[in-house]
Amino acid sequence: MNGTIVNYKGGKHTQVTNQMIITVKDITTREDAAKLVGKKVVYNTGKKDITGEVRSAHGNSGALRVLFETGMPGQAIGKTVAIN
Repeated sequence: MNGTIVNYKGGKHTQVTNQMIITVKDITTREDAAKLVGKKVVYNTGKKDITGEVRSAHGNSGALRVLFETGMPGQAIGKTVAIN
């Protein structure tokens, strides 16, 4: 299953660089997104893989909050990730 990185997790004055918001094409509700909690996520930078884990649903439209092992580059926004 593939997903798309939408943005960093953040607030009005903060940005958490190791947590990203990811959308999946076929997931449209919070309940469907909650079923993916605990799955592994892999982003390939071209040189190495950065792995993460789905921690929770984000919002009511089926987005996922993913915690990665390191900070993510800004170039990752809009790119695809593999969800296993």
